[in-house]
Amino acid sequence: MSDMRLVDAAATEAFGARLATMVRAGDVVTLSGGLGAGKTSIARGLLAALGLAGEAPSPSFAIVQPYRPPEVTLPVLHVDLYRLDDPEEVEELGLEDERVDGLLLVEWPERADPAAWPEALALTLAIDPAGGRRLTAEVPTAWEQRWPI
Repeated sequence: MSDMRLVDAAATEAFGARLATMVRAGDVVTLSGGLGAGKTSIARGLLAALGLAGEAPSPSFAIVQPYRPPEVTLPVLHVDLYRLDDPEEVEELGLEDERVDGLLLVEWPERADPAAWPEALALTLAIDPAGGRRLTAEVPTAWEQRWPI
């Protein structure tokens, strides 16, 4: 487990940009934390570093927001499970079929089956009372050579 402090929104997006240099096709990165904790800021930093022009919208309403070349260098499915009530609904999204060639970036993964992505880099954000955000990472074996970033 790894722990770090992100001092502000810019640092949170910069972390996402650093993360973009480490992701590979087939990876899953999960982003947990309360509303306003910085999950979408990490996603925006990552997507911008992969070449997305403009700001990435939160996929809260659409649930799944796909990004494919040429708008990004690596296909990304940005998923927000906040509005799902049942873990079985996640299966209906067909995420596993899509992730083979790209990155699966999942906000609110706790809405899925707890065993959904055991190989994921699991990032948890919390608002730090001293300011900024506190990020905790559970680093799976597949990420050990890439971490810390």
